Amino acid sequence: MERNLTEVIYGSGSGKTAMAVGKCLRASLQGKSVIVIHFLKGSERGETDILEELKDFDIKTFRFEKQEAFYQELSDQEKEEERVNIQNGLNFARKVIATRECDFLVLDELLGVIDMGIALKETIMDVLSARDGSMEIIMTGTNMPGWMTELVDQVTRVTTEVLTEA
Repeated sequence: MERNLTEVIYGSGSGKTAMAVGKCLRASLQGKSVIVIHFLKGSERGETDILEELKDFDIKTFRFEKQEAFYQELSDQEKEEERVNIQNGLNFARKVIATRECDFLVLDELLGVIDMGIALKETIMDVLSARDGSMEIIMTGTNMPGWMTELVDQVTRVTTEVLTEA
């Protein structure tokens, strides 16, 4: 059996989700089933909207949050409701991994869930604990905690450099 990677795509630059989407398309073209779970996207999903339009690809997308606004813009009560929804998304991710429901899983903005304190290290380690190398997993976000290096096989850091004319 081919061992698949667990990868993090992170950084302050733009294009992390787009890079993950490109990898989803490639995996689907190779005959693999793909699941994308979005976290903290609000109503601005942009590059992932195209995945819902591609009917000939085996790519399923999920978003458990109910609010259209970004998490940071919500009231305390709305944030608490969204925490429950995000936890449901994490539980779904755990189930997908444990049951090997797909060949390729993207946990889009999972690192933001960690960064905002919505999920703790132990929760993420629990979600990923059922990995056996039969599924490729990509996690995206801005900041990668140092402890995550022990859980992943590959890290891609995305930065944007602004060039100005002299």
